[in-house]
Amino acid sequence: MTKYVFVTGGVMSGIGKGVIAASIGKIIQVRGLKVTAVKIDPYLNYDAGTMNPYIHGEVFVTEDGGETDMDVGTYERFLDINVPKNHNITTGQVYFSVIERERKGDFLGKCVQIIPHITDEIKDRLRSIPREEGVDLVLVEIGGTVGDIESLPYLEAARQLRLEEGGENVLNVHVTLVPVLDVVGEQKTKPTQHSVQELRRIGVQPDIIVARSKAPLKQEPRRKIALFCNVEESAVFTSQDMDSIYQSPLLLDQQGLGTFITHRLRLPENLPQWSSWRKMLEEHLTQTRQVKIAICGKYAELADCYVSVNDALKDAGASAGAKVNLEWIETDDFEKQPEKVRLLSRFDGVLVPGGFGARGAEGKILAIEYSRSHDIPFLGICYGFQLAVVEYARHVGIVDAASSELNPGSKNPVIDLMPEQNGVLEKGGTMRLGAHEITVDAGTMAFSLYGKGKVWERHRHRYEVNPKYIPEFTSNGLKFSGRSDANRRMEILEVPSSRFHFATQFHAEFKSRPARPSPPYFGFIQASLGSKGIRVETGPVVANQTVQVNRSAKR
Repeated sequence: MTKYVFVTGGVMSGIGKGVIAASIGKIIQVRGLKVTAVKIDPYLNYDAGTMNPYIHGEVFVTEDGGETDMDVGTYERFLDINVPKNHNITTGQVYFSVIERERKGDFLGKCVQIIPHITDEIKDRLRSIPREEGVDLVLVEIGGTVGDIESLPYLEAARQLRLEEGGENVLNVHVTLVPVLDVVGEQKTKPTQHSVQELRRIGVQPDIIVARSKAPLKQEPRRKIALFCNVEESAVFTSQDMDSIYQSPLLLDQQGLGTFITHRLRLPENLPQWSSWRKMLEEHLTQTRQVKIAICGKYAELADCYVSVNDALKDAGASAGAKVNLEWIETDDFEKQPEKVRLLSRFDGVLVPGGFGARGAEGKILAIEYSRSHDIPFLGICYGFQLAVVEYARHVGIVDAASSELNPGSKNPVIDLMPEQNGVLEKGGTMRLGAHEITVDAGTMAFSLYGKGKVWERHRHRYEVNPKYIPEFTSNGLKFSGRSDANRRMEILEVPSSRFHFATQFHAEFKSRPARPSPPYFGFIQASLGSKGIRVETGPVVANQTVQVNRSAKR
């Protein structure tokens, strides 16, 4: 019978429920069981697609084209699985579905209510996942914190599901903050006690408490949490500060979390197989070199805006034996003071990530131009790819080249709206989304990185390279080495005369995994390290390829 683990949070948001949920999944997965994960977001948005990254972090795109919460990316990286879009459940989706059914008359004249109709819809969605996917365990992370009005229907659904499925099949894990006051240096348990009290008032008794703290819980705070929260002492665990989030599953398992969960849920008590995870973790923690990367964007103040980019760079660095030091730079500053772009000379590589809108766009173009003209390794992602096309067009003499997104009246819109986007009025879920097949030309840097002529990568965009300018680009030294949709859509560009000037229309970071980095990111880090002819093993995407990334002299 399928098991369910609900992960809730208390005290405050942002304490790492997603990492802990993913860690629990990994702990069970290394014991030979099939695991998947679900993120519940209580907001009324249908999905994360129309939300500003400052509001809710990065929008993670799934293989099947879902615009989801960034925690879905954490699940994919930890569990090395593709999580489908229906695993990100929002209040908008739930209510939309119930109201649609009401309009069709499915409720036979009944008064439609939160209980049972909304809670039944939530439970039906959760139960459909193991039926369709045949998994042994479903992790369900409920977003927000206990006490939020909008999360109440989900907590009620969790309470009902445990009652209906039985206590041996449903486990409740509560993640709380245990702060330390600098004045007294004592680990304070009152916030945890109040959070659990609120959870129990709603009707949910946690089986396990994971205390988020700077250091491991001392014996007395652990005893108090167990006593006042009505759990065994053996059910209180610590999620402490660590050098890498990939340490989390091992640290929790060393405390006995895996043994506790398998015993409580009556799962097979197989010995955990941690060898490959330990090897990956050692790569992340024992790099012998360092590389400094500038991320030039417009959401530089909040790292969560680029969490997949950050992790892809770290994954690539670990595989290359280098610690990647990241610095986020607001490109608005380059527009106000163009001479500031010279600070990029202090970096080993420059990355321009995805994004939208005019703010900071000309600053990004300045960063791209400086990287190309000074032969600093450059990687452009999605919007960064499009602006790299604009920059190169201006470089070869198309002076007023622009993207029609930024300048609808441009005489030379080298980046233009995709034809199928004409007439699209709704913003949510209408971009070109998800994985598409890409043909990679032999004899190119892209082919040397991927090691194959056909790849699948994930997309999120409305604009593309204007086809009528492609002959002019190619005759002036720009190589489009990857294409899709019967070769009509440009996907990868590179400048063969540069050391590494490479950009992708797709978001390669969404498929990066620990110990199996994204090929464009790996090539970028290798180039930034100034390495040559490095033999690399990166799994099924790039296998035993000798990656030549330095095609001209070092700067």
